Amino acid sequence: MSHSTPESGPSQHTVAGTVLTMPVQIRTAEQHMAMFSVDAAAAQRMIDYSGLQVYRHRPQRAIVVLMLMRYIDGDLGPYLEYGTNVMVNGPGSQASGLRGLGSAGAFVHHLPVDGEFTLQAGRQIWGYPKVLADFTVRGADNAAGVRGADNAAGVRGDGTPFSFDVNIDGRFAVGMDFKSGLPVPSAFTAKPQVQSTFSYLDDVLRETEGTMRLSGVRYRPGGVRIRLGDHPYAAELAALGLPKRAMLSSSVRNVQMTFADAKEIP
Repeated sequence: MSHSTPESGPSQHTVAGTVLTMPVQIRTAEQHMAMFSVDAAAAQRMIDYSGLQVYRHRPQRAIVVLMLMRYIDGDLGPYLEYGTNVMVNGPGSQASGLRGLGSAGAFVHHLPVDGEFTLQAGRQIWGYPKVLADFTVRGADNAAGVRGADNAAGVRGDGTPFSFDVNIDGRFAVGMDFKSGLPVPSAFTAKPQVQSTFSYLDDVLRETEGTMRLSGVRYRPGGVRIRLGDHPYAAELAALGLPKRAMLSSSVRNVQMTFADAKEIP
């Protein structure tokens, strides 16, 4: 069940008996991400059901982003989330090439999470394709899974790299092992970033605008190893030519985000 307040005030949604006032706030989160160049035709086949067109950074190449988010403090509570995102053009856009990449949106194709509340909220409010999964995360400093600032790249003091596994319905879907990246000066990352994400659930295409502030960012070319299992999600990633070398990988010590209401796209 969800409802909205009158137009003079912010909208609200009731999820599992909890009232969420928009926009939803994420105050503390960590991110590990890798970006891959894949065959555009294969990526298009994977997301054809959405009606969207993949963004082509080169004539026959599309970009797929795989990431793990660890939400630590936010309106949806603490949880882990894996995402398979395909960069797409918004409806009516024909942009292409590396220069136009900033105008592309991210279509959320896979989104396993390890919490029931965030699953219900994600599907109900934004139409995200959240499913329940089990996560194994390695390379954290303590049982809470929070690393110190000096280890933002995902490497423990003993040199253990950051890695994770995602299992869905008892089947291994995907795992990623990250190497340390080089720190990026905060002057390049502190500015708020606005990006649209697209989702398709129950025959409805939606666009959600989000704002992000990043701190403690590290990048490196390549820098990640992908492991695929026997879950259908893994077969879809394999059809894109994965595992392969990443264009780049990154880690972010803290991501602050807001998520607005989704807009349905006819």
